[in-house]
Amino acid sequence: MKLISTFRSCLCLALLTALSSVRGAELPNILWIVAEDCSADWMHCYGNSAAKTPAIDALAEQGVRFEHAYSNAPVCAVARSTILTGVYAPSQGTQHMRSRYPIPTNFRSYVSYLREAGYYCTNNAKTDFNRAGDDRSIWDASSGKATYRSRPDEKPFFAIFNLGTSHESSLFSDKLKRSKKSGVIKELSPEDLGKVIVPPYLPDLPEIRSDIANYQQIITAMDAQVGQILKDLEEQGLADSTIVFFYSDHGGILPRGKRYLKDTGVRVPMIVRYPKGMPLPTPFEAGVASPEPVSFIDLAPTLLSLAKIAPPEHMQGRAFLGEHRKVAEPGETEFLFGDRFDELNGMRRGLVDGNFKYIRRFRPRLPAAPYSFYQFGQAGWKAWRAAWQNGKLTGRHAAMWEPNQPVEELFDLKSDPWEVKNLAKDPAFSKQLESYRERLKQQMLAVKDTGIIAESFFPGLLEDHQ
Repeated sequence: MKLISTFRSCLCLALLTALSSVRGAELPNILWIVAEDCSADWMHCYGNSAAKTPAIDALAEQGVRFEHAYSNAPVCAVARSTILTGVYAPSQGTQHMRSRYPIPTNFRSYVSYLREAGYYCTNNAKTDFNRAGDDRSIWDASSGKATYRSRPDEKPFFAIFNLGTSHESSLFSDKLKRSKKSGVIKELSPEDLGKVIVPPYLPDLPEIRSDIANYQQIITAMDAQVGQILKDLEEQGLADSTIVFFYSDHGGILPRGKRYLKDTGVRVPMIVRYPKGMPLPTPFEAGVASPEPVSFIDLAPTLLSLAKIAPPEHMQGRAFLGEHRKVAEPGETEFLFGDRFDELNGMRRGLVDGNFKYIRRFRPRLPAAPYSFYQFGQAGWKAWRAAWQNGKLTGRHAAMWEPNQPVEELFDLKSDPWEVKNLAKDPAFSKQLESYRERLKQQMLAVKDTGIIAESFFPGLLEDHQ
């Protein structure tokens, strides 16, 4: 009998191993390439004629480019916490920058679901998930050397490569000096500065022009890194079995980009390439831009869907690809939020659908700049503040620094893509304003937005609800 029992145990183990191998062979590899701090308008394939992004442009030709993709928060750790769990940061108490509060235990990371399904998961190398606990412990490997190449044979992989080249600090003076010395960027000529187009939301200052011209070169350097990662994938013979995502962790990098709910802070590039032989789902076509709105809340359920895992009910986004894809509802809006960034408070909420943007300030007495002092490492930010302090600015360029900001803002993104004309007090748009106002209220109620609770109460409240 003991021999029979041993035989049965071995047979069961062999069957489970075989089934796992078969399932692993059916599952696609998934690669995320994440650039830091660059909004969609920095990419040539998103309409920037001055941009040189050949690798990203080629990826867009081979895949789907989402025209209306959004980071729900305009800063990294908050956005990343939303991605990790598929739960809005204000629903789990992670909306305040680097707060590290505990979150409910049922809000598991997408990584845990993938590893249970047989994926080898690597993270190179950004963590900063804005919650209590060890960020690296959820991965099979998480470091500056983590790579899918280390996976066991036959295991499908999920791998992230985070590119810090385009971070806002790349325009700080010390990093600019190093970039020029290493040849990443060249010295700017008067002709280079003269070619710069300054968007209307920014004052036309020499430092602003210089930052724009330098960052265009930095974006090209980041694009080369994207190209190298894709080349490596090809050389490993894995391009035909790997779904590739490229996106930015939020917008930026100029003033009024990162930390702002304007499109310059939240509208991100999002490109997805399916491997050859794996047809794109309807209605997507390779090389064709999709108008379907998506945001970071959708990434976790989409990732699970691609791995043939049904997203758990508590995830608040929708799978826009894979077996469990859900079609976007007509008029679907993406929920945006901004709270404490570093040392400065200022609760804001918004809705966007690609056509209109609605923003509601809950602390309108505060100025709209700054939202952090870290940003003053950039010459452009410092020059804008100095010009305002010296009384050299008028209109919207000065108003941003003044207290008593508009409680509500409404922008027509089609006619006003840079969001400089607030329609909230225009009688012709009163119905749209009323509709968005009510929809935001219902959105905040539906997700149990903890932003209405003072952060000083968070530690006790969140620990009580574990």
